[in-house]
Amino acid sequence: MTIHFIGAGPGAPDLITLRGRDLIAACPVCLHAGSLIPSALLVHCPPGARLVDTAPLSLDEIITECVRADAAGLDVARLHSGDLSVWSAMGEQLRRLDSLGIAFTVTPGVPSFAAAAAALAQELTLPGVTQSLVLTRTSGRASAMPERETLARFAATGATLAIHLSIHVLDKVVAELTPLYGPDCPIAIVHRASWPDERVVRGTLATIVRLFEATPMERTALILVGPVLGATAFRASALYDPDHQRRFRPDHGLSDHGLSRDQ
Repeated sequence: MTIHFIGAGPGAPDLITLRGRDLIAACPVCLHAGSLIPSALLVHCPPGARLVDTAPLSLDEIITECVRADAAGLDVARLHSGDLSVWSAMGEQLRRLDSLGIAFTVTPGVPSFAAAAAALAQELTLPGVTQSLVLTRTSGRASAMPERETLARFAATGATLAIHLSIHVLDKVVAELTPLYGPDCPIAIVHRASWPDERVVRGTLATIVRLFEATPMERTALILVGPVLGATAFRASALYDPDHQRRFRPDHGLSDHGLSRDQ
């Protein structure tokens, strides 16, 4: 018996890996957060599967469901929204399962920041603009931020910031970032990325609060900010430059074996 932790993606039911879909179809028990996981994903569950909405459950109650399935020899599909590597509360569940000797696997999913970038048709790293993306959040009731991890410190690098779980303090986010990026820095809010009711608001640090007030959103909204969002004069990547020599592009200095002499 195994608990399969599965990243269920940002919302659209077809944004799930084939592995994740097949695991759901093979598990007679499915634990899912009903407030975040689209019901359309549950159609992959086998007939007669036990479906448990974990949204109202405590950690102890979730683990009890896992122990119950383990005793019955039933595999479990444990669905989490987005990807499991950030803010998923998977770590505390794995710790408990490990202490109980219950086997588990982890299958990654499409993260929300990737879905948001797709909604914007935006690459978040561009040559000569920024080559770094910071996934971060602000302090909340469930978890405080370490003192060293401030938006200002991240912004000082010029990186693109993907700010999660912070739409309720947008004004504070803007106030902290404006001295570092400047009032004209582009910013975008993507609400429920990839869901049917997805909404996008674009602006600058100087205008976004007013624009947001005209289009209020709650909870599942991601804030993306950084010069990369407005860059148009960036240089092309060397990746496809004909003068850039790399392993899979032959040059005039090939050996008899098809490898360049400096490899």
